[in-house]
Amino acid sequence: MRKILTSVTTVLISGSLFAGGLVTNNNQSAMYTRLQNRNASTDIDAVYFNPAGLTKLGDGLYVSINNQTITQTKTITSNYEHLNPHPKEFIGNVSAPIYPGVYVAFNTGKFSFSAGFNPVGGGGGATYDKGLPSFEMQVADLLPLLALQGIPTTGSSADIFFEGTSVYFGYQANVGYKINDMISVAAGVRLVSAKNTYNGYLKNISINPNYPAFGAAYTGGMVHASDFFTSGAATLATLATGANAYYTGLQPIIDGGGGSIPLSNGTAAGLTAEQITQIQTIVGAAGQDPTGISIAQAQAIMGVAAPQFTAKSNTMAATASATGDTYVDAEETGTGYTPILSVNISPSDKLNIAVKYEFQTKLELTTKVFDNKSGGIFINDTKVVADMPALLTVGVDVKPIDKLKLSASFNTYFDKKVDYDGSEAIDINMIDNNFMEYGLGAEYAITEKLRISAGWVATSTGVNDKYQSDMTYSTNTNSFGGGFGYRISPMIDLNLGGQYTSYDTYSKEFTHYLNNNPMYPGSPVTENYAKKTWLVALGLNFHFGGN
Repeated sequence: MRKILTSVTTVLISGSLFAGGLVTNNNQSAMYTRLQNRNASTDIDAVYFNPAGLTKLGDGLYVSINNQTITQTKTITSNYEHLNPHPKEFIGNVSAPIYPGVYVAFNTGKFSFSAGFNPVGGGGGATYDKGLPSFEMQVADLLPLLALQGIPTTGSSADIFFEGTSVYFGYQANVGYKINDMISVAAGVRLVSAKNTYNGYLKNISINPNYPAFGAAYTGGMVHASDFFTSGAATLATLATGANAYYTGLQPIIDGGGGSIPLSNGTAAGLTAEQITQIQTIVGAAGQDPTGISIAQAQAIMGVAAPQFTAKSNTMAATASATGDTYVDAEETGTGYTPILSVNISPSDKLNIAVKYEFQTKLELTTKVFDNKSGGIFINDTKVVADMPALLTVGVDVKPIDKLKLSASFNTYFDKKVDYDGSEAIDINMIDNNFMEYGLGAEYAITEKLRISAGWVATSTGVNDKYQSDMTYSTNTNSFGGGFGYRISPMIDLNLGGQYTSYDTYSKEFTHYLNNNPMYPGSPVTENYAKKTWLVALGLNFHFGGN
């Protein structure tokens, strides 16, 4: 059962919650939200999108403060036959009420010095009130597993709760230089500070058995599964002890010629009525009919049954432990560095072209467990690989007329170079192609103070079926954003935007084996993964001094 909590950790370790690649956020300003295409920005948010373009601002100090409020809904359906009901829908909610972006730039002469702070990965908290298919399937497996052992049950339940947060904060610094009126360049570095937290439990796993052989308490009604399996282990251990004892104890009777005497007439061979009843019970528990068998046959049956009882007792004891209450309280932290290079080219005041390259960020997270609440999955001081891929961005801004700006963007995330399985010890190829992002946007100045804008961005994921699961999945998307900018004063600009992202639905077909063991029967399963994201953004830009 601890696998239930194990599986959910990947939800937070990997996955951009918002716009961007598999683990990279790209929605980093209110101006982005309302235009969706900022790769060629020459405004203050160019600190993140196009550092070389900051030299176009002119001399002075520039500051931008942004926040986004983001919600995401994940909907997963599974038709696994042992779920109740099936097919069954599972809904998870991800929330980031505070998603900041802060930028500062100081320009003097041909130089631009800038810094930024934002969540470059993660940034939200996830809550799973009713679990996921991979959670419930393992609890639902208890019923058919018990049925295979001839133990009838009519239901199962569990209390499952998990919450976690994941945020990769980026602290970025750049230096830009204006070579001439057409070309500017910039170099920078980003410190990435990553932190994942996990807190939750899996408890009160219960079943409704009708099996008096393990005790009168197990003849109807919900009981804790761990209590049931503990009683079963004790009962089977007693049967094993009895079978071994009688297997040895009957030998003198058999050696004396009494082996052919019917067990039911065992008093003629020196057995007591109580002993006969005990032997008949053991033979019956071994799945044999004690009626009409001889003492020798009973001994043979118990000789075979004794090790089987022992093995089943051990299995029951292990299952009792696995179905006990489990708690998790742990975190993973680490830091990495991202070198950044960019160039901005302005052939005319009507055209601006920008190219940026972010190198791969090497990230290794270290695990810390609190109060020994590891859930059987976290070990202090272990390492998790959580690299962020290199990123190439290209942007073009065109102004066909003074009041209208058209923007286009293209991003590619070099996912094929990243070890997304999270471990250096294993090698699972989850990526077929690099993740790509492309879009168009337009902004129109209604007046000197008021500008409206809208944009669209689409993504093409490159993951394969090995990456996709109910815990973490990636599909192609379409995002639509819009909003306005308003110049409150020559020193202050207000930006307000909203965005909606729709995700293609992905269907995965696989065979689920009971208890994840191919030795048990398997069932065909189809899972459908869907997702939607909404956000609103507010930003204030300030300009002090200079031109």
